[in-house]
Amino acid sequence: MSRSQEPRAIATVPDVAREAGVSTATAARALGGYGSVRKSTRDRVLAAAEQLGYRANSLARSMITGSTRTLGVVVSDIENPFFRRSLRGIADTARGEGFEVLLANTDEELDKEEAAVRMMTERRVDGLVVCPADGGDRAHLADVIAAGIPVVLLDRRVAGLKADTVGIDNRKAARLATEYLLANGHRDIAIVTGGTRGMLERMLRPDMRGVERLTATTVGARAAGFRDAMTAAGVDIRPDLISSGGYRRQDAERETAGLLALPRRPTAILAFDAMQSLGAFHALSRAGVRCPEEVSLLGFDDTEWADVVSPGLTVMAQPAYEIGVAASRLLLSRIEGSGGAVAHRRLPTTLIRRASVGTPPSG
Repeated sequence: MSRSQEPRAIATVPDVAREAGVSTATAARALGGYGSVRKSTRDRVLAAAEQLGYRANSLARSMITGSTRTLGVVVSDIENPFFRRSLRGIADTARGEGFEVLLANTDEELDKEEAAVRMMTERRVDGLVVCPADGGDRAHLADVIAAGIPVVLLDRRVAGLKADTVGIDNRKAARLATEYLLANGHRDIAIVTGGTRGMLERMLRPDMRGVERLTATTVGARAAGFRDAMTAAGVDIRPDLISSGGYRRQDAERETAGLLALPRRPTAILAFDAMQSLGAFHALSRAGVRCPEEVSLLGFDDTEWADVVSPGLTVMAQPAYEIGVAASRLLLSRIEGSGGAVAHRRLPTTLIRRASVGTPPSG
C-alpha cells in the first residue's frame, strides 16, 4: 500500500486544537457548542476540524454536556401501520430539533421491552417514547422516571405510572364505530380484538363487566366502547362473537375464520387495529363471503391499502403521524425542563365511510 493509500488517522480534539492554534479546552468548547468562545476563534476551530476530517465523539460530548441528543423509541409492533406512521412523526420532529432516534421493537413481549429500555438508558438517551407491552410489572419504567429521564407513553396508558401519554380516546372511538354498525341495522356484531387468551377471559364476563380495567393495551378501552354502545342500544352481546387470539395478521385471519364458521355467524365485524382488519379481510375473501352483502367489516386505522381494496374499507381513522409528532414535542419539552402535571393528550378520530359496511342480509 502506498503512503497516499494508508488509512487516515482519526482526528482528535487535541489535533484540532494544534491545527487551530488554540488550547484543547477552547477547541472542545467550540466543537461542543458550549461555554464562551469568540466567533473568530470558533470559526478557526471549525475550519481546522473540517480540514482534518474531525468527527465528534457523541459519548464523550455527552459526558461534558449531559446530553446525547438522542431519543429512545420502544414500540410493540413495528409491522403495524399505526406504529410506523407514529414513528415517522416522532423522528421528523426530533430531527428538526437536532435529535436522533434509537428504535426497538418488543413484539408485545414484556421481557423485550425491559431489555430495550435498559439498553437505551445505558446509551444515555435523553428521553423515551414507549408503547408499553401487555401486562406485567412496570418497575423498569418507574425506575427510569425516578432517575429523571422523561418518559412519554404512546397510544396506551399504564395505571399507577406517572408518565405523560399521547393517543386517542379509544373508548369513545370504539363506541362511535359500533354505533355506526348498529345504525346500519346490525345486531350480531363480532369484535376481533387482537388481544390475548388471558384478556378473553375478562371480556367473557357477564356484559363484559370491568373490561375497561384490562392492562396497558388499547384492547380494554375499545372493548369497553363496544360494550357501551351495545348496552345503550339494548342489544345483547354474544360471547361467541368476542375474539381475542393474538396481535398478528395471521391470528386475526384464524379468529375470523372461526367466526364465519359459526352456525349463526356475525353480520358485521369490528376489527381493533389495521393488522386485525387485514386478517379479517383475508379470511372473508378465502371463505368466499361477500363483503358487505353477507358480512360487513369496519376497522381501526386508515392504512395505505384501505381505499384500494374492493370493497374499500370503512375505518375509524386515528392521526398516527400527528400522534407521533405530539409525543415527540411533549418529550422534548420535558427534556428542556418543562414541568407541570402529568399530561394526557388525546387527538381526534374520524369515521371514514367506504363500501365495506352495508345493511345485514335479509333473513
